[in-house]
Amino acid sequence: MSCSIIVGGFFGDEGKGKIVAHIAHADEPVIISRGGVGPNAGHTVQIGDREYGVRMVPSGFVYKKAKLCIGSGVLVDPRVLKHEVETLGVKGRVFVDKRCGIITEDHIARDKGSAHLSKKIGSTGSGCGPANSDRVMRISPQAKDVPELKEYLLDVPKAIDDALKAGNEVLLEGTQGFGISLYYGTYPFVTSKDTSASQIAADNGVGPTKIDDVIVVFKAYPTRVGEGPFSTEMSAEKSDAMGIQEFGTVTHRKRRIGGWDGEMARYSAMINGCTQAAITGIDRVDKDCFGITEYSKLTRKAREFLKTAEDDIGSPVTLISTGPEMSQIIDIRKEYA
Repeated sequence: MSCSIIVGGFFGDEGKGKIVAHIAHADEPVIISRGGVGPNAGHTVQIGDREYGVRMVPSGFVYKKAKLCIGSGVLVDPRVLKHEVETLGVKGRVFVDKRCGIITEDHIARDKGSAHLSKKIGSTGSGCGPANSDRVMRISPQAKDVPELKEYLLDVPKAIDDALKAGNEVLLEGTQGFGISLYYGTYPFVTSKDTSASQIAADNGVGPTKIDDVIVVFKAYPTRVGEGPFSTEMSAEKSDAMGIQEFGTVTHRKRRIGGWDGEMARYSAMINGCTQAAITGIDRVDKDCFGITEYSKLTRKAREFLKTAEDDIGSPVTLISTGPEMSQIIDIRKEYA
């Protein structure tokens, strides 16, 4: 039995989708279940020349033997969900907890129509803030109230508990990042709920004693979409000159680029209860590391960066991404088992 959580350590966009996809293939979980806010978070998975951007379906969908669940703490937009199920060809594998909150057209209109959310905060306009507000006020519909979701309904916590009792692997997938947590992020420039590992467990109805590992994903060069403080941010001219240009999966807005933030990494690891860390974008620290799959072949510059990151985080770096494609990764988790 093993239950692991994967969460973002900076401001989101850390490459969690790729890490989840890799671990899913390596560990063969029977359930991959998503926590977090809702369709305001996008995950990207690249397999060969094909790139997938998902907002509702867990990014571990590429591992075809797993059930794909959405935990009760997550907001569901039925239109987005159904579109992804059809586009990804995962019908029959996707399940939604019956207690999930529902995003309506009104929520989206209120989100886009709010100058505070759309201009000051930099909301994605997906309706999550107003939907969570209605949920707190106990006036929001739930998944069990929506006929078109009937075929997806499941008691997700019970399904996860059954899987764990049977000795199977379960993977809990977080969304967004620590820096935009409602509780611990750069308030008010944050999302509409907590994004830490504890919340992802709660979103899926999994008690803390059932969690075996918390893998926090950090980006060598952190990025941020939207407004808010970013202490290590570099100028667009500098990041462009370095060849680092990225765009948000959901909004397609250009991401702001920053340097490694050891202080934030340390605090994020503390709050999340990090047991292992993943570092993405090591090929941007040294382009000679692109595509490498063996730790021994990393350059001295990359190893020095990883040593600094590991000291800052306070936990071993066991997963190192060397490029965007799913196979471009170094996995040394067995050395720490």
